Amino acid sequence: MQNDIILSMRNISKSFPGVRALQNVGFTLRKGEIHALMGENGAGKSTLIKVLTGVYPKDSGQVFLNTDNSLKEINVKSPYEAQNLGISTVYQEITLCPNLTVAENMFIGRGSYQTVNWRIMKKKAAEILEKLNIPVRATQQLDTCSIAMQQMVAIARAVDMDCKVLILDEPTSSLDEQEVEKLFSLKRDLKSRGVGIIFITHFLEQVYEICDRITVLRNGELVGEYEIKDLPRVQLISKMMGKDLEDVSALQKRKPVGGETEGTPVYEAAGLSSIECSNAFDFKIGKGEVNGFTGLLGSGRSESVRAIFAADRITGGKIRINEKDVKIKKPKDAMKHGIGYLPEDRKRDGIVEDLSVRENIILALQVMKGFFRPFSRAEAEAFADEYIKLLGIKTPSMDTPIKSLSGGNQQKVILARWLLTNPQYLILDEPTRGIDVGTKVEIQKLVLKLAEKGVSITFISSEIEEMLRTCSRLIVMRDRKIVGELKGEEMTQDNIMHTIAGEAV
Repeated sequence: MQNDIILSMRNISKSFPGVRALQNVGFTLRKGEIHALMGENGAGKSTLIKVLTGVYPKDSGQVFLNTDNSLKEINVKSPYEAQNLGISTVYQEITLCPNLTVAENMFIGRGSYQTVNWRIMKKKAAEILEKLNIPVRATQQLDTCSIAMQQMVAIARAVDMDCKVLILDEPTSSLDEQEVEKLFSLKRDLKSRGVGIIFITHFLEQVYEICDRITVLRNGELVGEYEIKDLPRVQLISKMMGKDLEDVSALQKRKPVGGETEGTPVYEAAGLSSIECSNAFDFKIGKGEVNGFTGLLGSGRSESVRAIFAADRITGGKIRINEKDVKIKKPKDAMKHGIGYLPEDRKRDGIVEDLSVRENIILALQVMKGFFRPFSRAEAEAFADEYIKLLGIKTPSMDTPIKSLSGGNQQKVILARWLLTNPQYLILDEPTRGIDVGTKVEIQKLVLKLAEKGVSITFISSEIEEMLRTCSRLIVMRDRKIVGELKGEEMTQDNIMHTIAGEAV
């Protein structure tokens, strides 16, 4: 029914210098539905949303919005105009002001500073937070809230804008299981009130739990629009990747390599602790082994590997590399001993946004060589060209600013940076978070290939199935302490859950 359609985008095209981001893409959203927008990184999802919200002008096509029970063409020129039309967006990266209170963030931009009634604003904010069951105070400064709570505040702000169309761009990437369920409850409530929700995510389980329909994009083109019941997961992945799933099947059947720490450990720590990891722990990894830290959000996984790399200040412990005592007090020390580290937060700790792809790739090797001995332009281009081809990094050129790339391709650039240093031990903290299924498979295959060549790897992922496919030994954490270790046939999802819960396996 035409009256059920709240948003219609027709034949949308958008190009950037050297890149055709969208070509004649269509998208339809109905009232009271949750519609997943799916595709690999670089498929055009973000560009389509930015055209809809006025961040980018479209090259061609039409956008229609349902007002007064009829579709009328709109030409949105800014996100502010989109909000006034009832189109609200919550992005993966928090775009609020950490130095302001929760209430101020919820109402910022809705009036001049002089005309704000602070008492009413705080009261209304408190009412909204209570209604949504968000456990923060309206008067609390935002930077004292966890990332997950900041995300929920951003959603509360969007919901309170009386939106007709709510766009959620990877809203659950920072949330734990309970917070995800709280968000889903909110989405179901909005759905019942007729709000149309566009849900962009890489979590397939969440798509099939909450969504009604799926639109798939690939390489800037529309693959198709499907009812959720008519599109099995395997077919969805196939349509997103544009090929059969032989690579995925082969990866799932492939047995992880390594798994033994007998012989000479590549890295060994005793009583290691840092300013963020106060519970001292012992750890070792053998040559060519792929092991991992697993546990719930906040269990101490990331703090442990940051201590190994000395990304946080070391407060105690002894470290041996290849059976020799060494001192590692800062990341440069770790790098000189052949350790590489891909951090959990690629935006904050990984990429240097304003530098080019080429400059980001050579960054770690340049640090090891010294900035007073720079690589020649020809050397840097040769390094960058080699790894752009090796990892299949999609970029208009090696001189493109890395911030212009999709999340998956940014992740590949950081991997290239560390592979260029020829590490003997590589730490990968959430290397596949927020990236598409195809790139996840590529990264997992690369991990196993590196292990076969003798590189030792610590792999961390929030997706337990991914850990089980990739690792041969799992270190289980709870409350920032190691509470168990699983390997071989012991490594099952049930055993991991029992170990985290403190139950005998």
